[in-house]
Amino acid sequence: MATWTDQRVRPAPRAVVPPPSPRPQPARSQPRTVLGLIALGALAVVALWWLDTPSVSGFGDWLTNAGRITGLLAGYAVVILLALMARIPAMERGIGTDRLARWHSMGGRYTVSLVVAHALLITWGYAVTAHTNVASQTATLLTSYPDVLMATVAGGLFVLVGAVSARAARARLRYETWYHLHFYTYLAVALAFSHQFAVGADFMTNLPARLLWSALYAGVAALLVWHRFVTPVRQALRHRLRVAAVHREAPGVVSVHITGRHLDELAAEPGQFFRWRFLTRDLWWSSNPYSLSAPASARLLRITVKDLGDHSAALARLAPGTRVFAEGPYGAFTAARRSRPKVLLLGGGVGITPMRALFETLPAGPGDLTLVYRASRQADVVLRRELDAIAARRGAQLHYLLGSRAKLGYDPLDARRLRALVPDLAAHDVYLCGPDAMTEAAERSLRAAGVPRSRIHAESFQL
Repeated sequence: MATWTDQRVRPAPRAVVPPPSPRPQPARSQPRTVLGLIALGALAVVALWWLDTPSVSGFGDWLTNAGRITGLLAGYAVVILLALMARIPAMERGIGTDRLARWHSMGGRYTVSLVVAHALLITWGYAVTAHTNVASQTATLLTSYPDVLMATVAGGLFVLVGAVSARAARARLRYETWYHLHFYTYLAVALAFSHQFAVGADFMTNLPARLLWSALYAGVAALLVWHRFVTPVRQALRHRLRVAAVHREAPGVVSVHITGRHLDELAAEPGQFFRWRFLTRDLWWSSNPYSLSAPASARLLRITVKDLGDHSAALARLAPGTRVFAEGPYGAFTAARRSRPKVLLLGGGVGITPMRALFETLPAGPGDLTLVYRASRQADVVLRRELDAIAARRGAQLHYLLGSRAKLGYDPLDARRLRALVPDLAAHDVYLCGPDAMTEAAERSLRAAGVPRSRIHAESFQL
C-alpha cells in the first residue's frame, strides 16, 4: 500500500547576521545562443560551397556537388559533435550534460547519414560523368585518389560508432564497452581531416578556407585536450582526493565520503555530478558518473551509489585512503534553472541523491519547497533520517510514496494524485530525477497537471 509522510515544521527564529559576500557566478551558455551559432556555422559551410561553385551543369555534376555539400556538412558536424562533448564548463552548467548528450546523439545520426550520402553521391556523380558503373568507379576512387582509402576507413568507423550508439545496441553493451568504443571517433576524425584537404575541391586552392577550417578543428581539439585531459590532471594534483569513509545506507546502497584540499575552488553546485575514477587495481581504468548527495564543502564531497553493475558494486569495498581522480563538476541540474518561488523535487530510487543536496540548499520559505520520494519498498528508501531532519528544519513538505504499481493497482504519480499532494502544482518549478521509466511517466503526469515543459527540469547522469 502506498504510504507517505507530510511534515511541515516552522523554522526556529535565527539571529540576524550580515550576508556573506556574493561569490562570482560561473559562466553559463544559453541553449538558444549555442544552437544559433551552430546554425550560422552550417550556413557558412554552404556559403563556402556556393562561392567555390560558379555553375552546375548535367546530372553527374549535380550529383557530385550534392556530394560536396554533404561532405562539407559532415566535416562540420563532426567538429560540432566533439565540441558538445568537450565538457566546456559554461556549456555544462548552462545547457547540462543530459541535453548536450541528446544533441550529440541526434547530431551523430545526422552526421552518419551525411557521411554515407557523401560517399554514395560523389561515387555516383563521378560514375555518371565518366560514363562508367558505380562499382568500377568505386574501385578507381579507392586505388587512384589520394587519401580516399583512409576516408573510407573513417566512414566505416563513424558508421560503427553510430551503430553501437543505437538504443537497441547500447542496451546490450556494458557502459564501459560503449564508452571506450567512442574513442574510435578521434581516429575517424583524423583520417577524414586529411582526406578533406587532399581531395576537397573547396580547400585544394582556397587558402583562406584551409586556414579557417584548420582553425576550427584545432580550436575544438584544444578545448578537448584542455577540458578532458589537462584540467582533470590539474585538479588531481591540486585537490588530492582520497576516500575518507564508506557508509552503508540501505541494502546495495553506500555513501562514499571523499576528502581533499581546497574543494571550494571546484565551485560544485548541489545537483551536479563528477566522473569518478577510484585508483584501485580493478577500478582505475573506469570513469563513472555519480552525483553529489550532499552540498560540497572545502574538505569533503559525498556520493551515494546503488549497486547497479560491476563498478558501483565495487565501491562498497573501497578502503579509506584510496586515491580518487574526479572530473567535473558537470550538469545543469542546479538552482540556476529555477524560475518560480515554489519548487517540487520529485525523485525515485537512487535518483534521490541530487535531490537531497538540492533539498538542503534551495532557498525557500516555509511551505514553498516540497520533496516527493518514490520507492517500491521501504527498504529502498535511502538517506531518510537526513531528509526528515532537513524537512523539519526548513518547514518543507516531505512525502514518501511507497509500493509497486503492480501491487497498488494504480500509479502514485499520476496527475490527479500529484495535484492532491501539491494542490498548486502548476505554479511550481519541478526537478525530476530517477529511473528512465519513472521520469518519463512522471513528466507526462506533470504536463497533464498543467506544469509547462519549460519548468520541468530533468537530467540523466548515466552518460
